[in-house]
Amino acid sequence: MPRKRPGAIRAARERRPPQWARELLPVDRLSRDTSAAIHLIEHGGHRYGIRPGRTAQLLAGYRTFLRQPGRRLLLVASECPACPGCQYDDLAVARDTLELLAGSLPTAARAELRRLLAALDAEFRRRTLPDPDPSHWLDWSGDPYPWWHRRLYVGG
Repeated sequence: MPRKRPGAIRAARERRPPQWARELLPVDRLSRDTSAAIHLIEHGGHRYGIRPGRTAQLLAGYRTFLRQPGRRLLLVASECPACPGCQYDDLAVARDTLELLAGSLPTAARAELRRLLAALDAEFRRRTLPDPDPSHWLDWSGDPYPWWHRRLYVGG
């Protein structure tokens, strides 16, 4: 019995998003296909907990944070971390959500979003300072936080 080539299997698995999703506004500086894949996840019945339009807001917030004047930036913790909207005032939480989104995208869209995030992350690392207190590096279960949580906060 003949078998399918690996490229044919990948092509069948990673179909282009539907036309309605491709007609929505592009997200940040991403291609139409990647933006459409993001819109599909955002409109996926809150399966990922990312509301429609949230990705564009998170990326805009990340860029706004990096555009602040001064050489060094300090993160600001959210005043109400349990609030679904206020939790994203903490840039580390916003970055967590972008990482969750990137992990749920198809391969090509994931690579494009990760390239965009890599450029923003490089500037973020350059302009923020690492937190010298190792007790802030672990979550309640003892697992280390991602690197963007291990930066200095205002009053931290």
